[in-house]
Amino acid sequence: MEEFDVVIIGGGPGGYVAAVRASQLGLKVALVEKEHLGGVCLNWGCIPTKSLLRNAEVIHLLSKGKAFGFKLDNLSVDYGEAHKRSRSVATRQTRRVSILMNNHHVGVYNGVGRLVSAHEVEIESSGQKLKAKSIIVATGARPKALPGYPFDGNRVINYRAALDLREVPSSAVILGAGPIGMEFATLWNRYGAKVTVVEMMPHVLPNEDQDISVEAERQFRRVGIEVRTAARVEGIRLEENGAGVKVVQGEKREVISVQKVLVSIGFAPNSEDIGLEKIGVKVTRGHVDIDGRMATSVPSIYAIGDVTGKLGLAHVASAQGMIAAEAIAGRSTQALDYVNIPRCTYAYPEVASVGLSEKQAREAGYEVVIAQCPFAANGKALAMDDNFGFAKIVSETKERKILGVHLVGAHVTELIAGPSGMIQLGCTAEGLAQTVHPHPTISEAIMEAAHALAGRAIHI
Repeated sequence: MEEFDVVIIGGGPGGYVAAVRASQLGLKVALVEKEHLGGVCLNWGCIPTKSLLRNAEVIHLLSKGKAFGFKLDNLSVDYGEAHKRSRSVATRQTRRVSILMNNHHVGVYNGVGRLVSAHEVEIESSGQKLKAKSIIVATGARPKALPGYPFDGNRVINYRAALDLREVPSSAVILGAGPIGMEFATLWNRYGAKVTVVEMMPHVLPNEDQDISVEAERQFRRVGIEVRTAARVEGIRLEENGAGVKVVQGEKREVISVQKVLVSIGFAPNSEDIGLEKIGVKVTRGHVDIDGRMATSVPSIYAIGDVTGKLGLAHVASAQGMIAAEAIAGRSTQALDYVNIPRCTYAYPEVASVGLSEKQAREAGYEVVIAQCPFAANGKALAMDDNFGFAKIVSETKERKILGVHLVGAHVTELIAGPSGMIQLGCTAEGLAQTVHPHPTISEAIMEAAHALAGRAIHI
């Protein structure tokens, strides 16, 4: 039986980052992955979807020829080529991860890893066992199906099956208006599909600040995406070439006939049948319980990523992976503040946020002051012909300490890292206002909102 300092089960953005960091700290590392290195994010999630959305963005720009002074006749688009490019991008990224594992001397094993004891992992199919001083569980999560209507891979599908499509459906109902739902709504809408989004909550992107959700919803409708909020699905009737979705919205009931039904209502952790209960690891509603060092109830076992249920984002899993590796190596660690980790939606419009929403800040007992700067006042946004949306800052009243920054508009996901750092450092609106931002950039809207909080807005 080969022995390691650390064995990691799962090679996604949490697992492979933990492997690199552990190796950097001088530990002997093995990684067990059941499919492809990079996990869901690199292969069937973050990366291929952004590739497809980039193709859709180009199509959108080509549709605005009048604004930019050109004319195209008989433009044709080929989603099959877009799909091929997305797979190429994912493959290149996966190869890079493989090179990283090789460069850092990480032993990679293909198969399903299961805990035999607090210090042993068995690999399914081969029966090979690995012994470790510490084990990191990074098994991720899987899409939830609508109760009573399992995924069939054809008419009722999840995001992974959606990414496998070589053609855009002519029509679709998307259940769930979170980031995944709205990203696919944007993608398919730009390729000409008739898209209806059904969301149980009062607004799309319900976890965002309400002002942001309302503006995003308005923009989604403006580009032709049908949005049904405060609505639920009462049933799905499978048909030969699609499905009829019965939607209830208040007193209104309708059956929407579509080619595809994409279900994006959440995720279930991959925590069952991997030996956690056998060795006494505490699990709550399927999620592995961890402390700030990513340690579980069993001293040698750590857990990171979506299986912990903390915040289902790739960059969270990576941050957790580094902390777990450092804890195993005996280094001091700093617990993550999950509220102050940035969150992004790559639809059109994009949405990016960090920290507390206005409602959350008030519920936490803060006396709150807010300010907004519309992108209509921003020269770069106007020059790009994307001057809708706004930047919003939430701060407490007395010292104007920044509690949250919320953005909706074009390319705002590229702007949120700066405010995230300032919140992490405890900065005030005054400090943000005094930080000189380059001109012309969309980021100036954040500075302008900070000026507004200080009572001296220049451009609004």
